[in-house]
Amino acid sequence: MKQQIDFDKMQGLLPAIVQDAASGEVLMLGFMNREAFEQTLRDGYVTFFSRTRNQLWTKGETSGNRLEVVSAATDCDCDTVLLRVRVLGEGVVCHQGTRSCFTQNLPYRADEALAKRSLT
Repeated sequence: MKQQIDFDKMQGLLPAIVQDAASGEVLMLGFMNREAFEQTLRDGYVTFFSRTRNQLWTKGETSGNRLEVVSAATDCDCDTVLLRVRVLGEGVVCHQGTRSCFTQNLPYRADEALAKRSLT
């Protein structure tokens, strides 16, 4: 059954979660418009829509750290996609020079949060 992707919920954009196919590590989140989504599926390399530049960009097209799509799935609402990828090049995904864009820890104390929940 062919999935109908819902581009309308976010005014023509679709969140795209990028995950390393081998390790399961979440590497980044980007946005795709219909054209970027179709190009990604057609060419096999992750292409996003840049909201700041208002244009398509294929991840790694200048650095060589391209994201080769291994598989693609949608969530239950068909308004987000998960792209499992193979990282090519030096393995750097984030523009700050790290493998993952998710490197900034937020102040969160799980033990305090659990204690508060058990009191209610």
